[in-house]
Amino acid sequence: MQTIALPQKIEYQKGAKFNQGQIIIEPCHPGYGITLGNSLRRVLISSLLGAAPVGVKINGVDHEFMTIPHLREDVLELIMNIKQLKLKIFSDEVVKLELDLHGEREVKASDIKKNSLVEIVNPDLVLGHITDMSGSLQAKIFVSRGMGYETIENRKKEEREIGYIEMDSIFSPVMSAGIKVENVRVGKMTNWDRLILDITTDGSISPEVAFKQAVKILIEQYNALLPDSQKAKEEGKLKKEDKGKKDKEAEAEIKEQPEEKEEEKEKEKKEPEFVSDNETKIEDKIESSVEAKEEKEEKPKRKRGRPRKTDN
Repeated sequence: MQTIALPQKIEYQKGAKFNQGQIIIEPCHPGYGITLGNSLRRVLISSLLGAAPVGVKINGVDHEFMTIPHLREDVLELIMNIKQLKLKIFSDEVVKLELDLHGEREVKASDIKKNSLVEIVNPDLVLGHITDMSGSLQAKIFVSRGMGYETIENRKKEEREIGYIEMDSIFSPVMSAGIKVENVRVGKMTNWDRLILDITTDGSISPEVAFKQAVKILIEQYNALLPDSQKAKEEGKLKKEDKGKKDKEAEAEIKEQPEEKEEEKEKEKKEPEFVSDNETKIEDKIESSVEAKEEKEEKPKRKRGRPRKTDN
């Protein structure tokens, strides 16, 4: 039976920067360089988990079309700069970051107060400029985990604080992913493919880690299409349900046992002792024999012989 050959070599090459790299896969069956490359590229760009700002609240600002006194940038430009924050977040919930600055200075991402749940990957990012000593910037930045690109309209509507400004978020940690397919020789054949993936991340993960995560996602998706895997999932669910039922029944039996013992004790106290017929007969015989002896002892003893004559 003829089978499609699998790639035998995967090579990781570092780029000029720490967040750039290449993954070279070879040799691929003719035509499979494009097939694998397109699927991996789409997953890399759209389906990896990341973190990004989802909203901001600035003191003295009610909406995004205002200006802040003694700040060179308007609110829209400030929000665009905040969107460029690259983050690592260690929580599944929304985390609040605080920014509180006074006096003439350049505002950077490193000025944000440190939080144990968030790591800022690009601390040198310039957020704004305070142009006067009397100027100040006080803001709360809300960050969260997510996947791909999320617009404000796609989020759940929740009650927010007054002055809270929502923003569209790009969660994907991969900034760009390109594919290139070259011919490679295998034996006498020269039409096999060499796939080159050029990956650039935001620094929160390495290109190698991003590639491995994308491969795992594709494997899970393709495995779900096999009928055997669906049967296995159903059997696993049934086994879990059976185990849950058995555990509940065992717990119920354990709870019922002490109650049954207490009921038995109460019954023993209330019910009279049962005596068999043989035991009652034996007791009757013993009582009758004792009564007969007592009657014999009470009767007087008679003397033998004729009675004597008496003189008139």
